[in-house]
Amino acid sequence: MSIELLAIDLGKQSFHIHGIDGDGVIVSRKVSRAKLAAVVEDLAPAVIAMEACASAHHWGRLFGAGDRQVRLINPRFVKPFVKGSKNDAADADAIFEAATRPTMRFVPVKSTEQQDLQSLHRARERLVGLRTGLINHSRGLLAEYGIVLPQGPWRFVAQAPAAIGEAELSDLAREIFADLLDQLRDANRRVERLDARIVAICRSHAACRRLAKLPGVGPIIATALVAAVDDGRHFRSGRELAAWIGLVPRQYTTGGKSRLGGIGRRANHYLRRQMIHGARAVVRHLAKHNDRRSEWLKALVARRGLNRAIVALANKTARIAWALLARREEYAAA
Repeated sequence: MSIELLAIDLGKQSFHIHGIDGDGVIVSRKVSRAKLAAVVEDLAPAVIAMEACASAHHWGRLFGAGDRQVRLINPRFVKPFVKGSKNDAADADAIFEAATRPTMRFVPVKSTEQQDLQSLHRARERLVGLRTGLINHSRGLLAEYGIVLPQGPWRFVAQAPAAIGEAELSDLAREIFADLLDQLRDANRRVERLDARIVAICRSHAACRRLAKLPGVGPIIATALVAAVDDGRHFRSGRELAAWIGLVPRQYTTGGKSRLGGIGRRANHYLRRQMIHGARAVVRHLAKHNDRRSEWLKALVARRGLNRAIVALANKTARIAWALLARREEYAAA
């Protein structure tokens, strides 16, 4: 049996496949994880479609190793094609329908190198969240003893041991805070190790080095961009990349009237957050510079306000980053 397109609803241990063979017979059945590769090999589809969800890139690399084409679809684009109640068979059918649409946009399959970089960033993000949680938890407990420290994680790390040592606390309280500070120091060490790894990768990767020359782009943003979009060629322009990251306003157009709002929730939230942090760092030192880019940014801050100017700068940075990646150009400051 041979079919042109096979849709697979992914799961952890069980999967559901859906396809139509050359005689118009619908193939729709449940397959275990152990048998999935063999079933796909037996059906020999030319195209495999899946939702871009957990483990999709692993299966995409596995199935795309030969001459097969792999189409990963954003789950948000599959949902409108689900008929009736949601179940695995209906989801596989919806994936099949979505994959046949000529205007459907597909998610590129990540390489192993991209997956490694993304995993590194996810591990760092978890540790940074853990560190923030420890600091906030410790602040709350210390406030109950009348110890209030200045804002900022590094101020807390620097001043908390001395403040706890000078305060009138019981032995139990000192033991509790000593343990919390020990956990915080361990989280800081782990974050620093991951940061050092990210810097080393950035220095050894040609595309990351080009990106790192952009104002407001450091090793974290450069490696996160490469992990997310590789060379950026699946985007037709820098505008598309900026929109995918989530650095453009929401649009509501009807009856020929267009309304633009703030930046929406549809975004790569991690990358958008990092790029806005980078733009904020550039704006913070804006007064020291008077080049053409800085003068444009100063005028924008005066005209539209600080926050809009920061997002606009992040948008511009994303567009330039696309040009550096897709065209392999070097950044030249205007």
